[in-house]
Amino acid sequence: MRALAAVGAIVALGAGVAMAQMHKSEMQKVELPQQLKWGGVPPGLPGGAQLAVLAGDPANKGLFTIRIHAPDGYRVLPHSHPTDEDITVLKGTLMMGHGADFSLASAEPVPAGGFGRIPAGSNHFVQARGDTIIQISSMGPFQINYVHPSDDPRHNQSKR
Repeated sequence: MRALAAVGAIVALGAGVAMAQMHKSEMQKVELPQQLKWGGVPPGLPGGAQLAVLAGDPANKGLFTIRIHAPDGYRVLPHSHPTDEDITVLKGTLMMGHGADFSLASAEPVPAGGFGRIPAGSNHFVQARGDTIIQISSMGPFQINYVHPSDDPRHNQSKR
């Protein structure tokens, strides 16, 4: 009887370890920089930058994390989002400003390693200084609302 109980305990322990390892592998994701799949930015952003999705789906409800690789001078004119936006600068410098009008003079330079949190509904703008990579985490679906409709690339194809 004891042998049967010992076998049962070993089987249960083995199953528990296997479940823990399976659960861990389902949760853990590692993606090296050279493995990122870069593509164009969505229509609500000006063309010229590249985007990689790291986690989640910006088009759907839920948490997502993306990277944007922007060339020097790339800018997104004053806009807001219906959700908070967390931005980490990984390379270059991101000029971050707030308000309804673009003013690079009032923007704050955020260098590589810097972080910014933009509250939901807050009007803000950005411009890359140098070759810049940023990482953004937010709740989807991703929405961008331009302060001035004429700044929206979806309405002005020459800005794409």
